[in-house]
Parts: sequence; C-alpha cells; structure tokens
Amino acid sequence: MVVGDVTTGTDVLVIGAGPAGYVAAIRAGQLDLDVTLVEKDAYGGTCLNDGCIPSKALITATDVAHEAGNAEEMGIHADPAVDLAGMMGWKDDVVDQLTGGVEKLCKANGVNLLEGTATLSDENTVRVSHSGEGQGSETLEFEHAIVATGSRPIEIPGFEYDDEPVIDSTQALALESVPDSMVIVGAGYIGMELAGVYAKLGTDVTVIEMLDSILPGYDDDLKRPVKQRANDLGIEFHFGYAASEWEQQGDGIRVVAEAPDEAAADGGQTEAVEDDPLELDAEKVLVAVGREPVSDTLELENAGVETDDRGFIQTDSQARSNVEHIFAVGDVAGEPMLAHKGSMEGQVAAEVIAGEPSAIDYQAMPAAVFTEPEIGTVGMSESEAEEAGFETVVGKFPFRASGRALTTGESDGFVKIVADDDQGYVLGAQIVGPEASELIAELGLAIELGATLEDVASTVHTHPTLSEAVMEAAENALGHAIHTLNR
Repeated sequence: MVVGDVTTGTDVLVIGAGPAGYVAAIRAGQLDLDVTLVEKDAYGGTCLNDGCIPSKALITATDVAHEAGNAEEMGIHADPAVDLAGMMGWKDDVVDQLTGGVEKLCKANGVNLLEGTATLSDENTVRVSHSGEGQGSETLEFEHAIVATGSRPIEIPGFEYDDEPVIDSTQALALESVPDSMVIVGAGYIGMELAGVYAKLGTDVTVIEMLDSILPGYDDDLKRPVKQRANDLGIEFHFGYAASEWEQQGDGIRVVAEAPDEAAADGGQTEAVEDDPLELDAEKVLVAVGREPVSDTLELENAGVETDDRGFIQTDSQARSNVEHIFAVGDVAGEPMLAHKGSMEGQVAAEVIAGEPSAIDYQAMPAAVFTEPEIGTVGMSESEAEEAGFETVVGKFPFRASGRALTTGESDGFVKIVADDDQGYVLGAQIVGPEASELIAELGLAIELGATLEDVASTVHTHPTLSEAVMEAAENALGHAIHTLNR
C-alpha cells in the first residue's frame, strides 16, 4: 500500500543530520523553535559514520599495533597479531554509540526526526520521499530551512566506485581483509591518513599525487616530518602524476598514471617524472582526490537558491543563502570542509533564525591532520600575517627538547607561534608532532581572546607535558625560552 501524501508544517526544516545539521537542529530546539530534521541515510552524517570517527578509530588501533611491534628501544619486544574483523567491529561499536547518541539528543531537545530524501518544491515547501517500496512521500511547509547535506568523495574519470577494485574512503574504512598492496590516488589529508593505516597493517602502499608534495596547502616545514615518517613506513610516492586508467591484471589491477602536459605545482616545480606513463600493480586502488558538495539532489533552483560553479551554496556571515530564509551550513556551504566548522555554522544559523545576534567568525578556526606525526594549525601562518600587513615575530620550540615528548618516544616536530611584533598579539600557530590536534586548541583560544605572547608565556603549564612546548614557543618569541636556544 502506498502511503498518501500528507502536508505538515514546521518552523525550521533542517536537511541533513551530519555535524552541521544535527547541531543546528538541537540548538534550534533549545531555542524553543519547532524543528524537523530530515536524514536519508544515518544520523551523524559522513563524519560519524564514514569519515572522522571511523578513520580516527582505525588510526588509533593501527598505531597501538605498530607501536607495540616497534618498541625495542624501550625494551619492549612484541609481535602483535591484528584481527582485522575484531578491529573493524570495535570501530563499528564506537560509531554506533555516537550515532545512537545523536538520535537521542535530537529527541531529547524536541527535534522531529524524519527519514527520507528531501527535494525543494519552492522556497517554502519541501517534498520528502521515504525509502522502501510503497513508502510514499510527504510534503512539509517551512518558515526557515537549513541545508546541511554535506559532501561526497570526488570520482575521477575511469575510476568509478562501483568497480570492485576501486574504492573510496568510506569503503577503505570497512574492508574485510588487509590488501597485500594498494595504490592511493591523492596525497591530501584523507590519502595520507589512510596510507598510514594500511602501511601499519602490512599493506604495500604506493601514493600517486599530481602536485609536487603531500598535503597541499600546508607549509613545507610541517610536511617534512610527515613525509619522512611515511618513508620510514615504506610508503612509496610518485609526484607529478595523474591516474588515467586501470585494467585487470591477474588477481589484482594495474593502474596507469601519466604526467599532465603542464603538471600543476604547489608552490614549486614538480619532481622529475621518472616514467611516463607509470604502471603500478596493486590489489586495490583508493581514490582520495577530495570531496564535492551534495547540492545537486535538492532541486535548489525550485527555491531560487544559487550555487557557485563547483556546487557550493554561497552564504553570508550568518549562514544565509541568497534566499533570506534559507541557510546553508557545513561542507555544502564551502571550504574549509571541517566538521567543527560545520557545527559552528549550524549553531549560528539556528541562533539567527531565533533572533539572536549571532555571526560566523573564522579567525580562530583550527584544522588538524591525523597523520604520524599529527599537524594542527590555527589562525595565520607567518607569510599570511605578513601579507595582511603585520610585522611579525615568530617563536618555535622543538619537541626533541621536550622531556614529555621524549618519554613518549615521539619527539619529531615543533610548535610555532606567529605574533604581531608591535603588540605581541597571537595571530596564528602551527604544530607538527605528538597530539598536535589537541595542543592547537590552546592557541585557538589565545587568538579568540586576543591574548599576547606574554599571556601565553606567563601561564604556568604542568610539567612534564607536551603543552609546555606551547609556553616555550611563546617564550622563544619573546627571547627568553629556557629549554631551547633563543632567536
């Protein structure tokens, strides 16, 4: 039996229950708005189900196995056996706990949950099609809408994800067996994080990258320790190549990569191309060349909502699209594609709808890469600060001078703080090293509060901790660091 079409109404319609959408829905519920949250797949979106959380779970699990098997320097001799099914089961349990928590939180805050695929009929009406034969659809009228449909992996020509040997990041997080070999197309943060996971599981990993280095957009001094550690893990790199095709080769595949006519460069010339075309044999090929917004399924044109040429919905400082009562948050609203950025935008959108004086501020937006070692950044780099007209002063502290870092066996990298030379205000920071993703928060708070180098340096940090490196970097900028030579 087909369920009849029923029309209902809501104050706030949220489309998509990822970190941007569910936060928007919960905050709107807290502000006593009638909220309906539509999700077609799973609560928590890509981040909780197929991205941030499962990938970090596998990174942690493979780190434990790798560290246990490589701790002879500490007098520990072990040969850990990895049960991949058990590891994946643990990862799935973590995901299930978090996604279930999202659903409970939404309900506890009065959010109406609706499963289905939403398409806009006009600027105040949405049609929700329910999955499953005979489930039908329903129509909702809304006063405000928040689009939070997220993003999906980009496909490259000839490497469609429905071809069995070709996988995307979601499939890479759910393999049933460890591949003997894997070619990864793309050396961005997704490619590099998963390269580390599978190299530690024993896979022979080769990375193809069109540009001249790993992690485009990050400074060379941040990338250098990551690249060295990847080399130590046996990961092979080929820069200046674009994957062009693949063919079946015995039990695996052969990936063909070619040097573009004009190889794109990321701040320099690409390395010399050793073979053209390049042929690489592997069991799997993981395509990790970036993500694109999911905006083409919404029929945005029916509501008059405009996108740019890449499909991103353009928004202002209050997350509004060109249609005043329709908002967009998270990946679908553009770079940077970060879960915490989407959550912040979702909260702002809900508050604006409720009449609160809220706006988006990206000044202290942190970013992290969970490679080995980790990278954490916030605010401006030295070059960005100088381009903005600041006279800068920079402080740096190496983890090799940190007692705590040495006791963990992880002493590669450094903390770098960029400040205004005139007043000493902290403008930005870059960290590469152990727990960089955690340490960067202190410096984000410093920027948010308008703190100076003196404020950070005079804050007593617990000894022995990694966070002392932040204090010492600030002291180094002031010229009186204790445990490293001053500038």
